[in-house]
Amino acid sequence: MLKFTQEHEWLKIEGDVAIVGITTHAAEQLGDLVFVELPEVGATFSKDGDAATVESVKAASDVYCPLDGEITEINQSIVDDPSLVNSDPQGAGWFFKLKLANASDADALLDEAAYKELIA
Repeated sequence: MLKFTQEHEWLKIEGDVAIVGITTHAAEQLGDLVFVELPEVGATFSKDGDAATVESVKAASDVYCPLDGEITEINQSIVDDPSLVNSDPQGAGWFFKLKLANASDADALLDEAAYKELIA
């Protein structure tokens, strides 16, 4: 199941774990990323907590935790090579995996059609 936030994060939800990243739209708005800081594995966040930071040649921006949960894995590849986020934001450029505190909370997020309306 693919869901989106109004803050331009995407979630690919499998059971009670979500793979989280920023949308293609967000990556295009930010421009070429030069730095990514990810959360620690085991860290817990509340919905909308500052989970990660990205910096581009234009600006620095926070990446928010889309739902309550615990970080179970991070994508070290994007720390080593931030351009992966630009080239494949909704694939190889994922940020972290989040064990959801309550998987049904995802029902309140946007589906792909609603997200496309948001950015239109």
